[in-house]
Amino acid sequence: MNSQLSKSILILNGPNLNMLGVREPSVYGHQTLQDVKVLCVERAGELAMTVDFRQSNHEGELVTWIQEERENICGLIINAGAYTHTSLAIHDALKVLTVPIIEVHISDPEQREEFRHFSYIKPLATEVIKGKGVPGYIEAINTLSTLVKTG
Repeated sequence: MNSQLSKSILILNGPNLNMLGVREPSVYGHQTLQDVKVLCVERAGELAMTVDFRQSNHEGELVTWIQEERENICGLIINAGAYTHTSLAIHDALKVLTVPIIEVHISDPEQREEFRHFSYIKPLATEVIKGKGVPGYIEAINTLSTLVKTG
């Protein structure tokens, strides 16, 4: 399928995001990743788009998904978790995409430990949404919808 015709958004979540609601709720809140998925699917549906929502603790699996879906999507939303700061492999996989990439973080990495200040994704991202909690995912979907309609 040509990505220009697709209305499917790939939302990738990296390591430890499966622990939302349990891991550091003071930083990440009490909503689970399933709660995030439900909100994303609902919002995308309102915009006549679909969501392929995935999570993995494995870097190579995230890379494979980016490669496999590159021609099937109109945009990518990625919260790579700790891989944001370490993964050249994900950075290189993102380079093959010809669709908008939105980097999302529930917290603001630049307001946290210094090692979280650098992102390998940011140079390839159309937009970075950080520190807005779970609503940042919805903002990313809204942004992609606008980009797809105007792009």
